[in-house]
Amino acid sequence: MKLNDFKLEVYFEKHEFGAPHLLAQSDCEAMTIGELLKMDGESPSKFMDTWLGYTEVPGNRDLRVQISRLYSSVKTEEVLVHSGAEEAIFNFMNVFLQKGDHVICQFPVYQSLYEVANAIGCEVTRWELRRGGKEWRFDVDELKDLVRPETKLVVINNPNNPTGYLVPNRDLMKIASFTEERGIFVFSDEVYRGLELDQSVEKQKSFADISDNSLALGVMSKSYGLAGLRIGWVVSHNKSVLESMTRFKHYTTICNSAPSEYLAWKALCVGDKILKRNRAIVVQNWDRAALFFEKHSSVFRVSRPKAGPIAFVQFVGGDVEDFCSVVLESAGILLLPGSMYDFEGGFFRMGFGRKSFAEGLERLDEFLELFGK
Repeated sequence: MKLNDFKLEVYFEKHEFGAPHLLAQSDCEAMTIGELLKMDGESPSKFMDTWLGYTEVPGNRDLRVQISRLYSSVKTEEVLVHSGAEEAIFNFMNVFLQKGDHVICQFPVYQSLYEVANAIGCEVTRWELRRGGKEWRFDVDELKDLVRPETKLVVINNPNNPTGYLVPNRDLMKIASFTEERGIFVFSDEVYRGLELDQSVEKQKSFADISDNSLALGVMSKSYGLAGLRIGWVVSHNKSVLESMTRFKHYTTICNSAPSEYLAWKALCVGDKILKRNRAIVVQNWDRAALFFEKHSSVFRVSRPKAGPIAFVQFVGGDVEDFCSVVLESAGILLLPGSMYDFEGGFFRMGFGRKSFAEGLERLDEFLELFGK
């Protein structure tokens, strides 16, 4: 297997830790171990008693119990914990797909969701996001038209990275219905689940709760803002797929970090508190961003995200690659050009999940004022 460079990660490796103002990040506000344990009301001494031996391959049982509670129909034994979401994606694709398989993947999307399939030798068809007026949307009828007799897998990312689009539950039901009829498996990346901006709308269902012929992905990095734990998971009612992934994991990480599993468990025990905190930051930051984009409407076009801490912004004031490069070099502001998603049209990704967002946005505003944008 030969994998192409992960464009987004190569870009971040080069710029992320040198730029003073990070306006491209896709995660939420992190916290210290002390802050996390204090939120749970537990003495740090219990964490210090964590046994540093090997852990269970499927993941710590207490952690799997807590993860299962995030779903309405998932049992503890239907949870498989990984070292981050990336390992879970890689392992699933390798056990489920073979050279020549046909895969349909939402687009734009996180690169590994289609790149691993490409490397295996699959034919990947893009189910492209459309922009009608001010809103993004995926057309389910268009997805149906992309299906072939040999289609084996549909990959969805809901909420979507980089647009913040949220597939309505009614459309998820339609996707579940016709994929089950055709015997097509669905991989659902749900790492931003639970971070809807508008709490008055219907909460997103997990695909694992509406279809047995699917697997859903979750992680501590995004909605919970705990990327340093490197803990992700998959859930599925398909026992065969989970067993195959478990065996494949014997060749990757074997088991997970005991301290990370413990802290992930403690975080999910207070998961509602963490999500409430992060959602408040996201909503407040988006309100700031909306005013910013209104002020600079001559050079930006943006659709309000439905969920998650990211938006896909169109720059209409010139070449977006040049714009991202100039603001980085001149103002120390990191934005992510849409080319990192192989997506044309002058877009860049903006992340607004961190407390430092206001300062970075103010710096960008000053830059635009200075250069007359």
